[in-house]
Amino acid sequence: MRMSRRRFMILVTTLVALNTFFWIAGSGFALPRSIVNQFFGNKMIRAEVIVQAPGAAQDWRIDRGVITSVAGTAVTLREADGTSVSVDVSPAARVQGAPRIASASKLRPRLRVVIYHQANAQAQLVQVEGRS
Repeated sequence: MRMSRRRFMILVTTLVALNTFFWIAGSGFALPRSIVNQFFGNKMIRAEVIVQAPGAAQDWRIDRGVITSVAGTAVTLREADGTSVSVDVSPAARVQGAPRIASASKLRPRLRVVIYHQANAQAQLVQVEGRS
């Protein structure tokens, strides 16, 4: 019986010490903010992000560039590295960042945008960053 209490106290002490360590050092184990900004900040050209969702993984594309043409629902971007990419944008997509551009039908050439979409699906979100 005495040995059982001793083991219990060692276990409790260890758990409290471990919990305190992770509570104090928790933010130190996260990626530094500068690394996150380096990947997803203003210098990002394009990204493919795989998100583990319940049941299946989701494949997301993020494209940043200047609109060179709009034809129906297809928006063509010139990205910072010179690559042109065509993205299908849903007519019901949310457009953020510019009060005068409230819908996808108002997207025009020379706008700098970031387009978020799942691979092989129409974009549901467009962020307008300004004019080129």
